[in-house]
Amino acid sequence: MGQQEKVATSLAGAVSEEISASLTAVDAELARRYPGDPGTRQPVHTVYVPGDVFEPGTLRSWGDQALAALDEHAPDAAAFAAVLGIPEELAGPVHDRVRAKLEREPVEDLRIDFEDGYGPRPDAEEDEAAARAARLVSEAYANGTAAPYMGIRMKCMEAGVRDRGIRTADVFLSGLMAAGGLPEGLVLTLPKVTYPEQVTAFVQLLEAFEKAHGLDAGRIGFEIQIETSQSILAADGTAAVARMIDAARGRATGLHYGTFDYSACVGVSAAYQASDHPAADHAKAVMQVAAAGTGVRVSDGSTNVLPVGPTEQVHEAWRLHYGLTRRALARAYYQGWDMHPGHLPTRYAAVYAFYREGLEPAAARLAAYVAKAGGDVMDEPATAKALSGYLLRGIDCGALDTAEVARLTGLTRADLDAFASPRRGDLTVTAP
Repeated sequence: MGQQEKVATSLAGAVSEEISASLTAVDAELARRYPGDPGTRQPVHTVYVPGDVFEPGTLRSWGDQALAALDEHAPDAAAFAAVLGIPEELAGPVHDRVRAKLEREPVEDLRIDFEDGYGPRPDAEEDEAAARAARLVSEAYANGTAAPYMGIRMKCMEAGVRDRGIRTADVFLSGLMAAGGLPEGLVLTLPKVTYPEQVTAFVQLLEAFEKAHGLDAGRIGFEIQIETSQSILAADGTAAVARMIDAARGRATGLHYGTFDYSACVGVSAAYQASDHPAADHAKAVMQVAAAGTGVRVSDGSTNVLPVGPTEQVHEAWRLHYGLTRRALARAYYQGWDMHPGHLPTRYAAVYAFYREGLEPAAARLAAYVAKAGGDVMDEPATAKALSGYLLRGIDCGALDTAEVARLTGLTRADLDAFASPRRGDLTVTAP
């Protein structure tokens, strides 16, 4: 072992204690503002359906329409792969998993829309639609036909529609409570947020509702939709989106980019409004940095090019959607919007190809990392966090199987969760 070194110090123990005491408030602030990823499933997409269109069979109808589109325009794995440029070795696994997903769980996150997709209606009509949405969502969770996440997008907090938005939220949430309570997968979306004070106002609304029904404080979270330039850069030059997260007081679950409203806001002409425009990249990069470490997830927007019409036209739309989705995944935007049933095949194809092509390299790197770490010693926790997060997202959406990941890494789901959301203290790795 060689000569034992003599250890010498110069500072009294009180110095360390004083430093720790001086940073107590900072420690608490770090824990409050940056709790890290919540460790829950993030859906790969959000589907928007107008409030007057949503029906009990909407989710199954979307899946059936997507399957019909595959049957008509890409009837087998080879044809589907040829359209999208999927490598031959992935063609079968991706195609089979896409079809299975469309049969089993075609929609991961549904938002019943009472904003742009619904428009202005007589109050009595919107009241009726919001109450009906609450009933149908409650029934879906009760009979097992719900998407993992479901909720509404109400109108925004701007003066002209504020009262209507508040009332729709109240009608919907009250209807859920009357039908048995709020489902675990409940998600609300607050659109066109421009000032942090609008977020504060929505928090006030939710606090009042929770108090009225005896719910735990903070029970209801919500997404903030970023659709205006002022939500990215405030008049004083600060990043308003960061202040919005703070104004949510721990209730914000996501930041969703609104492709077309934001593009129009900064003057992008209609022909160039897309999620890969430089203006969109800038906005999402600011959102991503503002949300990092806060537990708030970032979602990309949508494309308005629909896969309809003759096969050649459908293929063009599919290639566009597939490419935009792959581009977003590479930039760590793991969720996006889908506006039409025909987008579902390419959403899942892009997501599944992304995870399946990286499965073996990621698993090998993580297994090697664990072996080098020696169980409870981790040289670079960020490496294990990124790799395990990648594998967990693949498992959650159906791209990967828990068993194959365990076989390749030697790790259980609990091990992956521990690496993805490390806590202070030793990490114990168990056998699968």
